[in-house]
Amino acid sequence: METDPALTGVEALVRDLPKVELHVHLEGSMPAETLFELAGRHGVRELPDTLEKLREWYAFTDFPHFVEVYLASVGTLREEEDFALLASVVARRLAAQNVRYAELHVSLYAHLMRGVPARVVFDGIERARMDAEREHGIQLRWIPDFPADFGVECAEATVEAVLADGPPSVVGFGVGGVETPLGQYADVFGRARAAGLASLPHAGEHGGPERVREALDVLAAERIGHGIDSMKDDALVDRLVTEQVPVDVSPTSNLCTRAVADLAEHPLPRMLDAGLFVTLNSDDPTMFGSDLGQEYLAAHRMGLGADDLVRLAANGVRASYLGAARRRALLAEIDTVAARYGVAPVL
Repeated sequence: METDPALTGVEALVRDLPKVELHVHLEGSMPAETLFELAGRHGVRELPDTLEKLREWYAFTDFPHFVEVYLASVGTLREEEDFALLASVVARRLAAQNVRYAELHVSLYAHLMRGVPARVVFDGIERARMDAEREHGIQLRWIPDFPADFGVECAEATVEAVLADGPPSVVGFGVGGVETPLGQYADVFGRARAAGLASLPHAGEHGGPERVREALDVLAAERIGHGIDSMKDDALVDRLVTEQVPVDVSPTSNLCTRAVADLAEHPLPRMLDAGLFVTLNSDDPTMFGSDLGQEYLAAHRMGLGADDLVRLAANGVRASYLGAARRRALLAEIDTVAARYGVAPVL
C-alpha cells in the first residue's frame, strides 16, 4: 500500500497498521444516520424529525446526554433486521479503518428488559457477522454484558440467555454500567467461565483500583475494561505487570465521561512505561465522536511515538481471542507495515 503524501507519517502509519478492537460497544457504535433510519422504521416520534437535527442532538455534550442518546439508540432495536442492520454498519465502518478483528460488547440485558428475546439479538448480529467476513474480510466476535448497578437478577437473566441462545462466536461475558461492588456477581461469572466464556468486565474507570482487584480476585478477569484507576495503587500495578493481564484503554471515552480532565493527564503513557499490557480501543465511538484510528492519533498527541503505536497494535492482537495461527499472521503483517515506516519489529 502506497503512502498518501497528504498524510503525516504517523497518520499514514495508523491508517496502514492492521488493527483489532477489543473494547467497543455495538450499540455505542450506532451512527446518527442508522438511528434516524431505525426511528423512521418504527415510528419513533420522540427524536428530532430531520437527520440534520438528529446529528446535532447526537453530538456529545455531557455524560447525562450520552446516556440519553444511548438509551434512545437501544430503544430503536426491536427486530432481527434492526440488529443485522446495526452490526452490518458497524462492521463496515471498522473495516474501513483497517480493523481486521473486533470483539464487540452487546448490551444484551438492555434488550431483554424491553422484551426482545436473546435469539432475535443473536440471529440479527450473526447474520451481519457472516456477511461482514465474506464482504469485508473482518472477523467479529461478541461479548454480551449487563449493567453492574442493576443487581444479581439482571446478571442471572443475562447469563441464562447467553448459555441458552448464544452462538459459538460469543467469546466472553461482561459487566459494565455504573461501577459497583462485584462480589455479588461471582456465581454468575463462574457459570459463564464454566461454559468456556472469558471473564471480561469493565472495572477501574471511575470506581477506583478496588474494582480492578475485585475483577481479578472475584470474577477471575482475563482482561480489564478501562482499568485506568489501577495507576492509583502501586501494588496493583505491580500485579498487573507481573501477571500481564491486558488492560483495554479508551482515552477519548475517559475524557468524555470525565474520568480524566484532559488528555494531557491521561495515564496511558505512564501505563506503558510501567510495563502494563495495554490495548487501545474506542468504547462508544460514534457517541464520543471518535474511532479507533483517532484513538491512535490521540495517543500520539499524548507523547507516544511510532514504536509505541505499533506496540499497541500488536498488544491488541495478542490480547484477543483470535486463534494462534491468525494472531501470528496479523503480527507478521504489523511487522511488515512497521518496517515500511522504519519501526522495529514486534515479533
